[in-house]
Amino acid sequence: MRHVILAAALLLGLSPRPGQAAEPLAAHKALYDLTLESARGDVIAASGSMAYEVTDACDAWAVRQRLKMSLTNRDGQDIEMISDYTTWESKDGLKMRFRLRQTTDDAVTSELSGDAALDHTGGPGEVHYDMPADTTKKLPPGTLFPMMHTEALLQAAEAGKKFLALPLFDGTGPDGAQDTAIAITGWAKPAATNWPVLTPLPSTRVRIGFFDRGKHAQVPDYEVGMHYWSNGIADDLSMDFGDFVMHGKLSSLTLPAKPSC
Repeated sequence: MRHVILAAALLLGLSPRPGQAAEPLAAHKALYDLTLESARGDVIAASGSMAYEVTDACDAWAVRQRLKMSLTNRDGQDIEMISDYTTWESKDGLKMRFRLRQTTDDAVTSELSGDAALDHTGGPGEVHYDMPADTTKKLPPGTLFPMMHTEALLQAAEAGKKFLALPLFDGTGPDGAQDTAIAITGWAKPAATNWPVLTPLPSTRVRIGFFDRGKHAQVPDYEVGMHYWSNGIADDLSMDFGDFVMHGKLSSLTLPAKPSC
């Protein structure tokens, strides 16, 4: 199961530069409550949580995401799934380290780690995997790491664009970059919210489909919908895993002080 691409939402403390969304994106620590939105297959009940922490490491962004879900199938079997995902990304968008470990009922079902580099922003480049096997794969021209991917998404939303297609490498699969198709719904004016830090900010809704490159698939492998504020924080999300869809709602939010670099 591919991890939730919320990691792509969090760029920390960037100063505005030409073409970039004017609102600096925020380091933060967030917790999301997950509930079953709908089911198409064997899953009849589901709940969970997602803890998300982004640290400003001065020259880079360090991200940790821990996703926990408890599922019940039609046979009455309970299944516990945990995904632990960490990344380090240089602020120039050219280097990345990643690690992903997923378990089902304490058995490891997927484990990846490695590092990637781009020749320049937007690729090309390559990724070297330490796990699951010692391999190197090329990253195509246009590839962005999660931080720059989200920057491009927010730029497009603020500019009034409705659709964006970009290759993304996020370190959650063994086959290198994926294609992403992003549908954007507006750039809304500030509106009342339960989170005072978000209330003064504009926002947008997006739907991102993730596709394996080269397969010409009409249906994405995975989809996520998010309500993003202009500082990169998402307070509402929908994760479509194919057989079932989980809804996530922000339940706790902390913004740390900016570091002295």
